[in-house]
Amino acid sequence: MLLSPKYAPPPTIPTSQPALPAPPLRHPHAPACPCQAPAPVRPTAPALGAIAGAAAVAVTVAVLLTALLVAVAVAAVSVAVVAVVLRSLLTPPRQR
Repeated sequence: MLLSPKYAPPPTIPTSQPALPAPPLRHPHAPACPCQAPAPVRPTAPALGAIAGAAAVAVTVAVLLTALLVAVAVAAVSVAVVAVVLRSLLTPPRQR
């Protein structure tokens, strides 16, 4: 009990909630002129930035896949060259 930690008591949470303000009153009549009417909501086309971003991602993926294909091809050619050189070095001289 000498070395046991002492914790602070947990904070108390108030049980009553503050009252919310009353919503503003709306006028029951129509607007006096059409300029005060709310504008209709129109669906928007995708932004040009989103299309450009998708194109940039597609180009980046294509470049990375092409680079990976080139790296595999270079590695395969180098392994083939090493195999030919080793084969020629390991064959007996009379068969050359």
